[in-house]
Amino acid sequence: MAVLIDTHAHLDFPQYSKDLELVLERAHTAGVKAVLNAGADEKSSERSIRLSEKYPYISSSVGIHPHGAARVKSGWIQRLEKMAAGKTVLAVGETGLDFYRDLSPRDIQELVFREHIGLACRVKKPLIIHTREAHQATLKVLKEEELPSPAGVMHCFSGSREQVERYLDLGFYISFAGPLTYPRSHELREALKAVPSNRLLLETDAPYLPPQAYRSKRNEPAYISLIYERAALELGISLEVLAEQVYLNALRLFSDLLVDRI
Repeated sequence: MAVLIDTHAHLDFPQYSKDLELVLERAHTAGVKAVLNAGADEKSSERSIRLSEKYPYISSSVGIHPHGAARVKSGWIQRLEKMAAGKTVLAVGETGLDFYRDLSPRDIQELVFREHIGLACRVKKPLIIHTREAHQATLKVLKEEELPSPAGVMHCFSGSREQVERYLDLGFYISFAGPLTYPRSHELREALKAVPSNRLLLETDAPYLPPQAYRSKRNEPAYISLIYERAALELGISLEVLAEQVYLNALRLFSDLLVDRI
């Protein structure tokens, strides 16, 4: 069985409070050997770290989602920096800009985003970036700031082929999630084909955005096999070849810690 990696999930969210062990068992059965659990606010980041300390195949990141940018409290970046020093913390984020829902004022989103970038440089860990209906503003910020090396990943990518090229030029990896499988996601599948094989990642973003076969249901890491299958089909390669490449890419971006306990 191919080794599958889910490079972005939120298993600390309340949707899994009653059956997390079963969710993890199903993921293991499906061939998922590693999961990166992304922090979405301070408390979520703390929970992510605890998960990564309890389960050897889960790693974590720490960050504030743009939806919560207006709710950060004094000293938040110092607290995140302390958390980011943890050995199971592989990245800073998710962070970024979301102009689709605008749940935080855009100027505050940008300020918090820039703080995350500075943090990533200080702790020498890559960024996990969320951007929705905000590619122009996101690219502007990224071009103006010093970035860590490697820069990070554009998570749950939702842009065009042209935007893929612009993020690649800045050193980012590109990650695709469940929408890759949706019938109307033609532009997204074209964007997939523009990503070099050594810069491609795949994720579930669970509990959100389940693949087409599970639309309207809670997403979970086991379903990433469907995303791998669709990506392999679109790229004209075998699932095994794709899985090996994503595995190597994840190692290169997030360090051996992501999978060294498989």
